[in-house]
Amino acid sequence: MSAVLEARGLWVDRGRRTVLRGVDLSLGPGEGLALVGPNAAGKSTLVRTLAGLLRTGRGDVLLEGRPLAAWARPAIARRVALVAAEDAAPDRLAVEDRVALGRYPHRGPLAPFTDEDRAAVLRALRQTEIEHLARRPLGTLSAGERQLALLARGLAQDPAVLLLDEPATHLDVRHQLHLFRVLDDVRQHGVAVLAVIHDLQRAAVWAPRMALLDEGRIAASGSPVEVLESEAAGRAFGVGIRGLPVADGSERLWRFEVRG
Repeated sequence: MSAVLEARGLWVDRGRRTVLRGVDLSLGPGEGLALVGPNAAGKSTLVRTLAGLLRTGRGDVLLEGRPLAAWARPAIARRVALVAAEDAAPDRLAVEDRVALGRYPHRGPLAPFTDEDRAAVLRALRQTEIEHLARRPLGTLSAGERQLALLARGLAQDPAVLLLDEPATHLDVRHQLHLFRVLDDVRQHGVAVLAVIHDLQRAAVWAPRMALLDEGRIAASGSPVEVLESEAAGRAFGVGIRGLPVADGSERLWRFEVRG
């Protein structure tokens, strides 16, 4: 399977600090990848770089085999959607209008909204189960509802790649379960999904693949079992990690023990 999005030898500096150090990562159509790692490992920087929002020092990000530098910004936005950890949109903006901004890359600056655009917005509202909030101002929503509106904006872009930075932040258990069902659904339609997830148990249940970022480097990658039971994971998080098989052995319950 050819990669739809790929990082090759990626180095990124923020100010005087080197944040990413020779990162190699690939994501194929329909794949799901959980990006995990301790605080300040460089996860958000990596996601923003993959979205083309940060410049690389060395190395390349390839979108469908072409360096991002060879793509116009609107063309990248038509292929890659980034759902950030927080939404900086104005509080007075209605949910439906926030979601509709996801259609901007598909239209010219003065082009009218089309039936296709309206259908994409409605589909995104329904997928995230916030259709009933469509005319509510963002400022009147709970933090979890606002996070779902941000996800809906990303889905409305109809991207080939969906990048999410801590998408389950602020969500209660029911909405977390729904969110990951939505991500599985978009993967079934060929969308590549990379999500930064802090909850290792949740990441292990959802992700077919996992990558561990530590001190700006990919320290381990593979299945959740391979990554979480690696020595690299224990070092990165400073805990002992053990997977206990449950039921028929197809899943594991992860136990984390703080090292003294």
